[in-house]
Amino acid sequence: MSADLPSLAVTGVTGAVGRMTADLLADAGVPFRMLARSPERAPRFPGTTVAAATYSDREAVLAALDGVETLLMVSAAENAERLGEHLAFVDAAEEAGVRHIVYTSFFGAAPDATFTLARDHYATEQRIRASGMHHTFLRDNLYLDFAEFLVGDDGVIRGPAGDGRAAMVARADVARVAAVALQHPGDHADVTYDLTGPEELTLAEVAEKLSAHGGRAVSFHDETLPEAYESRAKWKAPDWQVDAWVSTYTAIAAGELAGVTDDVERVTGRRPLSLDEVLRGASA
Repeated sequence: MSADLPSLAVTGVTGAVGRMTADLLADAGVPFRMLARSPERAPRFPGTTVAAATYSDREAVLAALDGVETLLMVSAAENAERLGEHLAFVDAAEEAGVRHIVYTSFFGAAPDATFTLARDHYATEQRIRASGMHHTFLRDNLYLDFAEFLVGDDGVIRGPAGDGRAAMVARADVARVAAVALQHPGDHADVTYDLTGPEELTLAEVAEKLSAHGGRAVSFHDETLPEAYESRAKWKAPDWQVDAWVSTYTAIAAGELAGVTDDVERVTGRRPLSLDEVLRGASA
């Protein structure tokens, strides 16, 4: 099978970043194959194939990655078993003979990160490092594209973020960096990129920009920690998910998502998009 298939593979193609990356590769005429949990939802490009595989299905992953040398591993959808899925996929990729993984991690990934899911990203990075495969870690900040979804029905962003700042990044910029690294893996081997936008904003400033672009008043309410858990109780989500939601804000308050970098521009040659540009629909 591998002799007739491209040696570049992309996961996450039914999600935003994976699909954007696939579009860029296709536009550049780069041959690649795709892995998808639901192949029927995957995009179609001339000369590409789609293999059905979940991260935890070792046999399916081994078959899908046969002959693959360079791989985009988009982090799995948030769920209670995500870290286990990641580790299983990394192990299978190593077994399949993958030489280089480009992995979408998270800004400030560390074993003691305030944002709980950043700890899982760190553990995934460590497994990749231990495998001996080359790596490119894309440590994305919060996505600018999600800013609008922080707003409640009452026009208020609620969370214990204080005056902390986040250097949020557009998904389109993450995809552009990924596409460059996948096409020139040797130039980006064993490197970690901290991907941010061009500015760091408080959530009060985010609210101001949303107000200016959205035609309705948006404000930020700095919750206490007890208030944050109480206001999210109505969704009856599992503890790990509520902790993740709340710690997104406490990580901002702790300053762990602050700090603008030039990594997007250094890799792509283009200045990253700002929140104003994303809200205006500028993605190209």
